Amino acid sequence: MNMVAGRRTLEKSVNQLQTEIEERLAATAPEIEVLLVEVVSGDTLRLFIDHPDGVTLALCERVTELLGDYRDRYSLEVSSPGQDRPLTKPAHFTRFLGRRARLRLRDASEGHKSVTGELVGASDSEVTIAAGDGVVTIPYEQIVRSNLVPGD
Repeated sequence: MNMVAGRRTLEKSVNQLQTEIEERLAATAPEIEVLLVEVVSGDTLRLFIDHPDGVTLALCERVTELLGDYRDRYSLEVSSPGQDRPLTKPAHFTRFLGRRARLRLRDASEGHKSVTGELVGASDSEVTIAAGDGVVTIPYEQIVRSNLVPGD
C-alpha cells in the first residue's frame, strides 16, 4: 500500500471511530459535542469535546467513563477544544465567521498547503476565507484539518 492510500485508509478508520463515538455520546449524553477524534502514535485516542456550559474536568472524566471500552485498545485523552478550537463541521465554520482560522489542505490549492485568514463564508459544501493573497473558496473535502487561530 502506498503512503497516500495508507493515509486515506487511516482517515477513513478515524472518521468511522468519530461517527461511532458521536453516536454513542448522542444516545447517552446528547449535550456533549464531539469536535474531533484523533489517533495519535497508533495507540492514543484523543477527543476534543464541547458543551454549552463549558468543558470541566468532571465532564472529561464522564466522557472517559462512557467510552471505557475503548480503553482496551487505546490510551484515552479527553480535552476541551482550547483557544485553537478544531473546526470539523460546516456549522463550526458558520459559527465562527469573522474569526481567523488555519486550514491545512489535502491537495495544494493555488500553491498553498495551508491557508490562514478570516472566515468570511461557509455553506454545506465549502468555506470561504480571506487570506493574505485574496479570498479563496475551499471545498470541505480538501481540508485535512482546520482550527481557529488563537489571539484574534
